[in-house]
Amino acid sequence: MEYTFRPQNVCPSRIDFTLDGDVVRSNRFTGGCNGNLKAISKLLEGKTVGEIERVLRGNTCGGRSTSCADQLAIAVRQAYDSGKAV
Repeated sequence: MEYTFRPQNVCPSRIDFTLDGDVVRSNRFTGGCNGNLKAISKLLEGKTVGEIERVLRGNTCGGRSTSCADQLAIAVRQAYDSGKAV
């Protein structure tokens, strides 16, 4: 299923991804540091929600309490949890 997430307090305005069960596919950021975010997307292709959370949750950027990576971990967890309830 395709999901769109509006991240908070980071440069990208949007994160789009597909969940196949608990596996993340086709992750795309709109805005932000293009090269770095493309690399994150490639590295995470085929990883599970739990794997992404373990590696990325809590990462910060500059003086912010979050980061693009942290927001992605939040996004995939929310999407996965909302899909389980259906």
